[in-house]
Amino acid sequence: MATGVTAQSQGGVSLVDRLKAVQDLCDRGEPLEAVMRAVGPGGRDAAFDTEVLSGPLGARIELAVKRGPARRREMLDLLRPYLAAVDPDVKRDLPVARRVVCHLIEHRPDEELVDGETLAKVVTAAAEPSKRIRKGLRWYADLPFRDELPPDLYRLRRADLVPVTHIDDIVWVNGRLRVTGFAYLAGLSVRSRRFNRATVVLRGPRWLPPIRMRTRRVLAPEATHGAREPGCNYDWSGFSAELSPWPLRWRGAVRGVVSAVRRRMRHRPSVPDTTTWRAEIVFWSRGARATGLLRGSSVGRPERPAGRKLKPGWWARPVWTSDRALQVVLQPNRAELTGVSVEGERLELKIFLPGRTVTKGHARLGGHRIAADFTPAGDGTQVLISLAVPTLLQEKDGRRLWVEPKGDPAASVMLADLVETRTPVSDREITVLGDRRDRVVVSAHRIRPVITSAAWEGSALLLRGHYPDAPGPRTLTLRHRSGLSYLLPMERSGEEFSVRVEPASMDRFGESVPLTSGTWNMSMRHPSGEIVPLRMDHAALPDLDEEPRTLDGHTFRMISTRFDVPVVTVDEARPADERGVAGTHVLRRVFYPAQRTEPLTDATVYVVNDGRLYADSVRAIYEERLRRGDDREHIWIVKDAAFVPPGGATVVRAGSREHHAALARSRHIITNAFLPAWFRAREDQVVVQTWHGTPAKRIGNDQPHMARDPRPPIWHRQAAEVRGWDLLLSQSPWATPVLRKAFGYKGEILESGLPRNDVLNSPDRDTLAAAIRERLGLVEGKRVVLYAPTWRDYDRKNAMVKLDLAKTREALGADHEILVRAHPMQAMPAVPDIAHDVTTYPDMADLLLVADVLVTDYSSVMFDFAATGKPIVFYGYDLAKYSSKRGLYIDLPELAPGPLLSTSAEVVDALMSIDEVAAAHADRYDAFRATFAPRDDGKATARVVDHLFS
Repeated sequence: MATGVTAQSQGGVSLVDRLKAVQDLCDRGEPLEAVMRAVGPGGRDAAFDTEVLSGPLGARIELAVKRGPARRREMLDLLRPYLAAVDPDVKRDLPVARRVVCHLIEHRPDEELVDGETLAKVVTAAAEPSKRIRKGLRWYADLPFRDELPPDLYRLRRADLVPVTHIDDIVWVNGRLRVTGFAYLAGLSVRSRRFNRATVVLRGPRWLPPIRMRTRRVLAPEATHGAREPGCNYDWSGFSAELSPWPLRWRGAVRGVVSAVRRRMRHRPSVPDTTTWRAEIVFWSRGARATGLLRGSSVGRPERPAGRKLKPGWWARPVWTSDRALQVVLQPNRAELTGVSVEGERLELKIFLPGRTVTKGHARLGGHRIAADFTPAGDGTQVLISLAVPTLLQEKDGRRLWVEPKGDPAASVMLADLVETRTPVSDREITVLGDRRDRVVVSAHRIRPVITSAAWEGSALLLRGHYPDAPGPRTLTLRHRSGLSYLLPMERSGEEFSVRVEPASMDRFGESVPLTSGTWNMSMRHPSGEIVPLRMDHAALPDLDEEPRTLDGHTFRMISTRFDVPVVTVDEARPADERGVAGTHVLRRVFYPAQRTEPLTDATVYVVNDGRLYADSVRAIYEERLRRGDDREHIWIVKDAAFVPPGGATVVRAGSREHHAALARSRHIITNAFLPAWFRAREDQVVVQTWHGTPAKRIGNDQPHMARDPRPPIWHRQAAEVRGWDLLLSQSPWATPVLRKAFGYKGEILESGLPRNDVLNSPDRDTLAAAIRERLGLVEGKRVVLYAPTWRDYDRKNAMVKLDLAKTREALGADHEILVRAHPMQAMPAVPDIAHDVTTYPDMADLLLVADVLVTDYSSVMFDFAATGKPIVFYGYDLAKYSSKRGLYIDLPELAPGPLLSTSAEVVDALMSIDEVAAAHADRYDAFRATFAPRDDGKATARVVDHLFS
């Protein structure tokens, strides 16, 4: 466990540096021999041995245990000499699992540890913190070999009793600070108030007595829902603690007197000082006593707890440390901002130092020392700071403001009662604001929209604010962490703006869908191309409505996180018994097995990409059955209400109780990807795997990492999945052996062609294409170029569009439309307005239907588009690297039905003469189509439905 020790270790090297060296080696995956050289002999430094065995070396031991006999043999040879020299007291105080593993390594024979599962059983069981038992008033870990080894090895000690804590709210009520949250020990259920006590304690400097807040246990079922371990009940782990400021004041006064005496003994004037208390919780639950820091806050208001003015110049403030621990500080305002003005090219800041008469000193802005004029005035000192506006405008980050009176410690300048200022300078602004602790921060940046109010009007969220930038249209961008984004018009009137957000009904290519679960950030693209973030007006934060709104099965919240960053959070509204690990554990381990014993129903479950899309071959099969009048039950699994299937199908929310029941009791299951890991096919079920295209790049067992020894977890996951398939669809005779080998599949394969491609040869394709063009906003009569690259395993976070869109647009002119379709496993690209971003368009087949030319690289879309007979251009700028890292099944230089190019300029040239290029590759195109898409003739879906249901 971490102790924060910073003492010097052996040879003058600090303990922290030695630990960091070992941690770096482990993080880089260096051989265990190199790690042990950095650790050195055991027994020289007990503190280091404790830290390294509890931390990086202990984790490396557990990794070696999981890696098979060879790694276990190496680990034993290197570790035993070290452990033999380690102090027994160090090993006794390790976390219980590490304690048991070290004991087994030292006392059990090699044959048992290397070839047997002795160590693996302990490591696997230790991953479940709920495995705890009580004997008398003592708690023990319920780990393997408990009856064979000394009982004291299994006794839970301080290293094992680290509480899980969370703060839900921090507010001032009637002059008292109230902190609410929950705290529990993982694995020890807290079902009632009985034998369940907790006290929040504030600990300051060692010689000051601690402050015990009045604490009581309260009901907090959300602790159970959010727990990481199943089978435990923490409903009564909640607490509410209250603090009167008086204990802070008198302890702070005592400390101030002591500090003043010490400074005067050094012939220095006394200076008011800040006193800091860290918040801990001490609780006794079912015979187990534990102490831990209060950590972790809910997003929103708890992140920005308000301070309280106790008397002129003195504040009590709850604050968060960088590692998310709660502290309470008693803080004097030694320097207060009294005036801000911009005159010409100078920013003038006026600061007052109450109770101090100083004539010399400096100021500091961030890490830069700057000149300041100190002038005694009344009962204090007036400080004047002048900053050059042009220099400020070159800064990128905000900087805190300090003053350093000569002979005194530096004092952070506080905003106090001054109103924050935002001063426009051309298209930028200089801001003098307070942070969450009321400290002054000076910054310069592009003028930002500032939200002054956020109000719910029915199902709509109305944002109003101030934005004194140049007039002109602007759009608000709501962006998800996945890269998904929506653009909303910003209505402007002078310097004011408003934006209306309908989070439950967002427009996506003509469809109405809710925002996806997660956090949505707000920004705006300036005409210059710069992304400008939105911010909350600090004066509006106390009255901001952050309460959740439930609309159409989703819960939406408008909150200000990290103090003044506005976001919209979205969660699916789920019943209490489906939330968290505990809920899913019951569904998967209890409810689902029980449902598998029930009779099957004559229903079909359809799943596309875990329920995110209504698309692909699964959609085609469903719609073909509707056309035939098949009135048996059709069930679509839908995640985040992403779509509503036509035809009256039953919609089931992904992850719900109904989802588990549907997969357990439906006769047919049709999917295009892997099903949930908890699913196991029944003997009388039929699982149809359509897969999502003929692979051009290596997949499944053919990927390099799948051949590792021991096999990676994904190998076992795939093997279990494939055993449940009853039918696998193939696009061609060429694809059949590739798919069979890649998945290790031994069942039936139907070379039907891909149902999703039937639309490309449909008699109604012109009518369908016209409707899709209208939905995408494409002008009729223009040639459509679709750029659809695949994803890069080694560069997934790269959102750059490799094709030079600006030059492509310039070269092709106004009679072309450019579509960009990034892969869903690649970072979402930032596509300029000169092209259409269709990355989030639901069905790729629709895009292929309207495209006149395809630009791709190693994507399976090449095989689908070949069914159209339209030209394909290959942009393989990283062919050598991709081939060596991921690997390809086909020799593109030899077989590609179009030019294989390595630069964007070559692609542009090919597009400008695409008719000649297509004619030059006509023979290769015909051969390619005959090899890879021979059965994509518009009748693949009928063949599949006939095979399955006729």
